[in-house]
Amino acid sequence: MPRLAPVAPPEINYTDPVYWNGLIKMSLSKFFILCVLNRRPMHGYEISKAVENTTQGCCSPTPGALYPVLKEFEKGGYVTVREEVVSGRKRKIYTITDKGETAFQVAVKAWAEVGACVSANSEGICRTEDCC
Repeated sequence: MPRLAPVAPPEINYTDPVYWNGLIKMSLSKFFILCVLNRRPMHGYEISKAVENTTQGCCSPTPGALYPVLKEFEKGGYVTVREEVVSGRKRKIYTITDKGETAFQVAVKAWAEVGACVSANSEGICRTEDCC
């Protein structure tokens, strides 16, 4: 049986804004999912719309991005899931746990630190050794 040559991953173009926008939005989606669940329990579509509204359209997690994150959060104990039937349809309702609330608070602090670093560096000044 012939061996297949390994396929090299595509080269990343770090000068492409699409790369950075996608990377940043993907990372922020987890933060905003916890953020909206910190307000109240929701089903998947509600979470997606709440994230979109909270970010004024900047982050709009697709089902293909949202549900793996919710599964990851469930597996880690950051959210719980219960099913309910609405108009004859089953829906999974996600509720943030105490562990999820703690994770969200840690994320808020990290966001503030990174934001301060980015702001400081946009002025050409780095105020802490931890930043960059």
